[in-house]
Amino acid sequence: MATSPVKHFLVTYLMPEKCYEEICVNFHLHVPCLKFVLNRTVGVWIILDTFLSQLPQLLKILWRGSAVGLSLTSALLQLYALSCPVVYAMANNFPLFAWGERLFTLAQTAAIVFLILHYRGDSLKGMLFLLAYGGVMFLLGSYAAAGVGSVMQSTSLAALIASKGLQAGTNYCNGCTGQLSTLSVLLSWIGSLGVWFVSLQETGCSFAALSHILSVCFSGVLLAQVFCYRSSTTTTKKED
Repeated sequence: MATSPVKHFLVTYLMPEKCYEEICVNFHLHVPCLKFVLNRTVGVWIILDTFLSQLPQLLKILWRGSAVGLSLTSALLQLYALSCPVVYAMANNFPLFAWGERLFTLAQTAAIVFLILHYRGDSLKGMLFLLAYGGVMFLLGSYAAAGVGSVMQSTSLAALIASKGLQAGTNYCNGCTGQLSTLSVLLSWIGSLGVWFVSLQETGCSFAALSHILSVCFSGVLLAQVFCYRSSTTTTKKED
């Protein structure tokens, strides 16, 4: 008897066949199976978030031809935060397949930093920054000691939280979110929730889990700003 496409997809990517039988055939809410499916779903989402979260922001900047409202300092901190796991993996000689997908995100974020400078009229600074960043990453990846990678890795979450906080502050000062991508902010918020859930499963109610909650909160603030400022802008246009 041929396997249905739905069963094939679920058994291949989300659950073992035993759990499929329990949940989808017997309609039994088997707690261990549900927990397994949830963990697997979160893991897949985190991987997808690594690929997709920065892409809408990059495309929006290119489409609008503007980076108004985006904080350069926030983008630089985000680039640093995303670079730390790569340096850590290279310093510890992890295989490429374990961290290679992060290079795609790094390229997108570095491009966003360049475009912010470019649309501010500092294209030369943007080019010099890309060259300098590429050189530093090559040197760190090739020659940095494992201890350096560990120190960077331990500061990456703090840098990411600070990045979100600075962008939220910029939005508040400007009274708008400018070219901040709603989809990127939404993906970042969902991704932060996923990372917090995994951290909670692995370490319990630890300092790391609490730090991830802070990251989720700042992502939520950015998401709220996107919708609030858009709503106020729409109302103003209608009144005009």
